[in-house]
Amino acid sequence: MAKRPGAVVLAAGALFALCCPGTATAQDRPGGESLPRQVTGGYVGWSAGDGETADRGLTFGVTAPAVRHSGGPARFPAVRGAAGPADGAADVELGGTARFGGTAAQPLVLAGLRLRLTGDEGVLHARTVVDGRARELALADVTVSGADSAVRADGWSWTGLAASLTEEGAKLLSSWSGTGFAAGDGLGELGLAVETEPGGDGTEAKAGAEGPAHAESPQGSPVTGSPQSPAGAEEEPTGRQDVPEPAAAVALAALAAGAEQTVTGTGFAPDAVVLVAIDGDTRYQAVAGADGRFTRSFPVYATAFAGEHTVELTAVSGGQPAAVRASFAVTAPD
Repeated sequence: MAKRPGAVVLAAGALFALCCPGTATAQDRPGGESLPRQVTGGYVGWSAGDGETADRGLTFGVTAPAVRHSGGPARFPAVRGAAGPADGAADVELGGTARFGGTAAQPLVLAGLRLRLTGDEGVLHARTVVDGRARELALADVTVSGADSAVRADGWSWTGLAASLTEEGAKLLSSWSGTGFAAGDGLGELGLAVETEPGGDGTEAKAGAEGPAHAESPQGSPVTGSPQSPAGAEEEPTGRQDVPEPAAAVALAALAAGAEQTVTGTGFAPDAVVLVAIDGDTRYQAVAGADGRFTRSFPVYATAFAGEHTVELTAVSGGQPAAVRASFAVTAPD
């Protein structure tokens, strides 16, 4: 049986409405209490192109200012918002749009993306067009349990946030694609990495059950892909002008699959939170010491292909958003 055409289409007027900002502001907790720290830059990573959507033949892309390279997770810049790291709350509006493609005549365009975390749970909101009319919906529930976070005076990061379709999100994807989606179906992982105004509220460590924020704990696969400076991070913070350029180096230029590799990061701001990605997959989170240096060992998967591989270090706090890379080779088995 042929799939019916997608029910979600974009007329010119509806497309204009879709792209217009919503009236809601990302400032308050659900109960109306203001979040204490304004978001000044950063991004949300989303691996929506993995898992169940890919298994059902859907493609995933983005439009600027969001970026996605080499089939990895996408990065959506934070354009405004606020956070309360002490209790795990955040409300962040994102730039760019997400686009799902498939057999439908038109792509499913999701604009006005907004991530809200309340400490124990979260929701990813979006704006789209149904039957020629723009509408907002809660697209996905976000599971906070099991994720890791790290807090600094000028930044905050979450990794390993699992997204799953809500009832209305499942109805939207089913109507558009002609494929049956259900509430709870996976929609990839999210990672939040934002710069915030320095403040005295919420600067203590919060890292779930893994220990303090200085722990270098394994991560899921949220914020990866080609680096892009978070919005609002162009100006170098006062007191950071003498920080050297970050650099990455690996201990072994070549090694066999299944062996252990070590990456050393230098030149980072003291106490900077750094994400460590292997071949575009963010696996770990590290914290630079007072000298701007850290090391992180990791296993090279036994299934790793022979050839060149990369380690990418991305600072998500400390005023150094750009990423640095180092390469190494995995040798072919004898």
